[in-house]
Amino acid sequence: MRFSRLMTLCAVFTMLALLLAACPAPMPAPAADTKAESGAGAAETSDFKIGLVGGRVNDRSFTQSAWEGVIAAAEGLGLPEENYKFIETQDAKDYADNIQQFIDAEFNVIVSVGFPLGDATTEAAQGNPDILFIGVDQFQVETIPNLAGLIFNEDHSGYLAGVLAGSLSKTGVIAAILGTDLVPPVVAFNEGYTAGAKSVNPDINVISTYHPGEISQAFEDPEWGAATAKQALDQGADVIFGAGGITGNGALQEIATTEGAGETVFCIGVDTDQWNTVPAAQPCLVSSAMKLITPGIVDLVNLANDDAFPGGNYFGDADLAPFHDFENMISQELKDLLETTKAGLIDGSIATGYGN
Repeated sequence: MRFSRLMTLCAVFTMLALLLAACPAPMPAPAADTKAESGAGAAETSDFKIGLVGGRVNDRSFTQSAWEGVIAAAEGLGLPEENYKFIETQDAKDYADNIQQFIDAEFNVIVSVGFPLGDATTEAAQGNPDILFIGVDQFQVETIPNLAGLIFNEDHSGYLAGVLAGSLSKTGVIAAILGTDLVPPVVAFNEGYTAGAKSVNPDINVISTYHPGEISQAFEDPEWGAATAKQALDQGADVIFGAGGITGNGALQEIATTEGAGETVFCIGVDTDQWNTVPAAQPCLVSSAMKLITPGIVDLVNLANDDAFPGGNYFGDADLAPFHDFENMISQELKDLLETTKAGLIDGSIATGYGN
């Protein structure tokens, strides 16, 4: 009997041991996520993806500034390189398709660069409410929660450039070589530039020339920019503002090679500090009329990642670039005038007249 009971107990213990071995150990509770969910798609930061659709990302001006913003934002978030990409668009009919590529690849934020992409971006945002869109230079008439128009007071930095040009000019003739007037920010730059120059010299002659071609060509034509800059020089212009992407770069580089560059003839860049992006223009480049696209992109991507994305219009900063090698040439009186003018533009006591 004792032997029988012992055998029974052994069998019971054996079965219990087998049951315990078959049951998995309890998993520890997941640690609380201290990072906010990102944007409308609520992706983890490691899965966060940013795409950019625009023109040439090496244009050394507008699109490059936006792409540098994407890179800076991605690096700040610790994203791997495969999580941020760009698509260069050569033909306007491809805008929607290129945006759709990032939608199909489930990117969290899509940056579209330039006024011409506005309609395609709006349509994509309306059809994809879980994806966040940043439209650079795309003014939003109506607020769409997942679309932020990154816009700037280009007339302000243009006005400052005009004050600088009007003050430096000895001939009483200055010029602007511009992209198309079909793009409102380009018009804003020019109208601000003209008004700023006339604020210091009401009699100054401002030669403003817009590219005559289609939008797709207007910012990609350095030969026209160079030829038009030469015409302005021949008409006596001694300060020339190049505001038209690669087209404007052609103007700057033409001026840099002319006799008297940096002594009696000067040029002013656009969008970014072109001292850094167009070194060939440095012999004449006294400053640039900037809109700070790169930090604007960084701000909006971070807001997207923090689930605090602002639909509607989002204003980035506008300013003049440093004078670099021309720092000592610019008088303290002119520097003070520029600072006073900038303060007046910000508080509204100085109006550029743009849009009136």
